[in-house]
Amino acid sequence: MLRQSTNAGRRSAVMTGVLLIVGLVTGICSVVPVIDGANYLVEASTNENQVRIGAFFQLLMVVAYVGIPIWLYPILSKHHKGLALGSVAFGIIAGVFIIIGVITLLLLLTVSHEFAKLGTLHVSYFQILGGLLREGRDLVNHVATTLAFVLAMFLFTCVFYQTKLVPRWLSVWGLIGSTLSISASLFFMVRFIGLDATYMTLNIPIAFQQLVLAIWLIMKGFNSTKQD
Repeated sequence: MLRQSTNAGRRSAVMTGVLLIVGLVTGICSVVPVIDGANYLVEASTNENQVRIGAFFQLLMVVAYVGIPIWLYPILSKHHKGLALGSVAFGIIAGVFIIIGVITLLLLLTVSHEFAKLGTLHVSYFQILGGLLREGRDLVNHVATTLAFVLAMFLFTCVFYQTKLVPRWLSVWGLIGSTLSISASLFFMVRFIGLDATYMTLNIPIAFQQLVLAIWLIMKGFNSTKQD
């Protein structure tokens, strides 16, 4: 039984590590520069492949964001069922918001195609509609999705800290990074900052912590003496 438990813990650790890396990679690949530019109504349709590839990778993020807390649940629930369940719930919420973000991105592409067909006719209409969709996408991606997933991370990191399933320094780094990332999303929501260098700087610590945590889980796994 002990060996089976250890093997299951090792499997969960490796899968969680892999999904953390998948989340980082798909997050980077889901960036669509043409949508963020000033001339996005024209450039989105002329760079349709870039938009669709970004949407595809953003959709793949659902696997990581939902999968991470689910793979961790069997281990974490032994120590704190409430925090483990909360982490899964926030992960699923993040997945739903990701799908909404993908739909919004594809709607922006549709608006861009219609704008290209009609030319200068009804320019203000397309500008208003496109602006609303782009604003909505930013709020979904950088506020709703980020807050949900980072809260999921914060909860399972609390369990890590309490149980020492991973080194304490890695848990503390995760708690601090999560807090900074949550702050970045809230500051952006109230327009205290934009999607600028400050926003990126506040999110760098949690991104690097995810990478280090992923490597640790793949290479070392959980502390075997703390799994039961």
